[in-house]
Amino acid sequence: MGLLDNLKAKLGPAKGKVSGLAQQHGDKIQQGLDKAAKTVDEKTKGKYSDQIRSGTGKAKDAVDRLADKEDPGSGGGTPPAGPTPPAG
Repeated sequence: MGLLDNLKAKLGPAKGKVSGLAQQHGDKIQQGLDKAAKTVDEKTKGKYSDQIRSGTGKAKDAVDRLADKEDPGSGGGTPPAGPTPPAG
C-alpha cells in the first residue's frame, strides 16, 4: 500500500466526524468565520478586505459542502456545478 493509500485510510473516519460536526455546528462555525474576518479586517485597517472576504466565502462554502454530505462514505452531497449536457 502506498503512502497516499495509508493516509486516505486513516483520514476516512475523521472525514465522517468532521462532516457530522459541520452539520451540527455549521451556524456557529459561520459566525466564527465572520467574527475572525471582521477582526482581521479591522487590524489591517481594510487593506486586505477583498482577500479576507474571498477567503471567508471559500471557507464558508467548504463548511457547507461538508455539512451537505448525507452519508460521508458515499461521496454524496451537492454535485459540482458545471455545464448541463444537451437533452437528446
